[in-house]
Amino acid sequence: MPEPSLSTPLAAEAFRERAHRHLTMLYGPRADEVLRRLLTLLAHQAPMTPPDGETPPARPLWSERDQWLIAYGDSLVDDEHAPLEVLDDFLAHRLGSTFSGVHVLPFFPWSSDDGFSVIHYREVDPRLGDWPDIRQLASHHDLGIDLVLNHVSRESLWFADYLGGNLPGRDYFIEMDPETDLSAVVRPRNSPLLVKVPTRRGPRHLWATFSEDQIDLNFANPDVLLEFVGILLFYLCQGARVIRLDAIAYLWKEVGTSCIHLPQTHEVVRLLRAITDHVAPGALILTETNVPHRENISYFGLERQGLGGQGLEDQGLEQAGTTPDEAHLVYQFPLPPLLLHTFTSGEAGTLAAWLRSLPELPPGCSFLNFTASHDGIGVRPLEGWLPPHEVEALLELMHRFGGFVSMRTKDDGEDSPYEINITWFDAMKGTRRGADPWQMPRFLCSQQLMLGLQGIPALYLHALTGTLNDIEGMERSGRLRSINRHSWDRGSLERLLDSRHTSTHQAFTALTRLLEVRRDEPCFHPDVPQRVIETPAALLVVERGPLDDGRRLLAIHNVTDRPQPLALEELNEGVWRDRLDGEVWQSEHALPPYGALWLVNQP
Repeated sequence: MPEPSLSTPLAAEAFRERAHRHLTMLYGPRADEVLRRLLTLLAHQAPMTPPDGETPPARPLWSERDQWLIAYGDSLVDDEHAPLEVLDDFLAHRLGSTFSGVHVLPFFPWSSDDGFSVIHYREVDPRLGDWPDIRQLASHHDLGIDLVLNHVSRESLWFADYLGGNLPGRDYFIEMDPETDLSAVVRPRNSPLLVKVPTRRGPRHLWATFSEDQIDLNFANPDVLLEFVGILLFYLCQGARVIRLDAIAYLWKEVGTSCIHLPQTHEVVRLLRAITDHVAPGALILTETNVPHRENISYFGLERQGLGGQGLEDQGLEQAGTTPDEAHLVYQFPLPPLLLHTFTSGEAGTLAAWLRSLPELPPGCSFLNFTASHDGIGVRPLEGWLPPHEVEALLELMHRFGGFVSMRTKDDGEDSPYEINITWFDAMKGTRRGADPWQMPRFLCSQQLMLGLQGIPALYLHALTGTLNDIEGMERSGRLRSINRHSWDRGSLERLLDSRHTSTHQAFTALTRLLEVRRDEPCFHPDVPQRVIETPAALLVVERGPLDDGRRLLAIHNVTDRPQPLALEELNEGVWRDRLDGEVWQSEHALPPYGALWLVNQP
């Protein structure tokens, strides 16, 4: 087993040196001034500031017991309690210790995009509860909180300041002449990039990457950076263990560039990582970058260390350091669409090739694996892995299964698919031949495959409950993403969970059983390596291990609707036991349609 992943505490002097280096890259001659203000901010607001010369001991960052649930603050509601209280109670009584962590999607006052257009960063939406409810969740689980730092709601006080020409918000936004050539800017949406707003100084045009309600912030102004450092510290003080950097790829703007993954953006991530390592060692930075694979994994910072990362060396990043110093965790964004292709086509070769391409990560870096999330299933991560006609076939099939496709504007002005909006359960309704009776086995096999991969698994609540497309919710909100953001009435959900013949009961029961077994299996430690074994395209087989004692695990999956023989040489190497039922595996067994196994061999 490789060297374990440990926290990297930063002592005071080391932090000052690193922070000054990052600030010099960002703000040049102003770095000394900004550093003084930063240190003052930390002295007054940090959850812990080690005395000079002292460094806290390093501790393990994660283990096989790390499994996360993703949910909105109002994913579960009843008529008597605050939704955040309902979520905490459901976790305690229905799930116990199944999940080590819970990522509560933005729970702040908001004006659009179901929370991702924040009005007040330091308040809890009173419809959901208050900070004691958040701290209660944090006392039971590793708590994930979103730092929505690329943009802010136009209903925020900062934006009101801007309109009136008042500090501090007056200088927090990016004004742009509408005649400026911005054709090189990479867009995640097809809405106008510049939004015209009336101000006391007359009409102005502001940068808005995602929507006219989500106005981008100007991180070239160090006041904005320091504002968000203060917000980060506040979240850590409320008990956050995981800080998710939302839409981080678009943070820094520079006319004449793509305005995505710019060197300054990576420098901001490094600074936030250094701050976290200094004041809350063991807290994790997670980057959210729904982009093609090579760009996505650049947020580990591996290319700067000569460790096999790719994608940004040609932008002039310095070669420095010995330990990755950006994100601890990066979403596996190619995984959901590749799984979708695999289970609808019955062909695992493309998924296997992608898995083999993943770099061997150094200690302190891991992937966050998932199938479904609050957003749609990204299409851009398929670039370079599926030809256009295969992507088109997938999109057409998802339409047939009740889904929709959100678009973005490319450099040439043409619209291009950005994400598929559908629940994961409905996405597993059938294959290219259409809907069939194999929806539940196919769905469960897709989840078991994800759970067996190297990294930390995260399950969206609506995957755990096998939720159907919420067409009514989508029509009510007018947003395609609402199809996968249903708010369960807890009583209704409990009745479905208690009824043995519902798909909700079947999905929930099977998945919680898998999670309970997984959390006790040492081969699923995030640092244990994986190897994809050569098989026919109907199968995907991943080996995890070996551990120091020789223990290995084979995660075997039939991605078709037909039985498949298991002619694997590895199965002739000693005795293999089924990790789910404890029985010895008989090699003459074939794998049923969408069957999956976790087989363990220990000398």
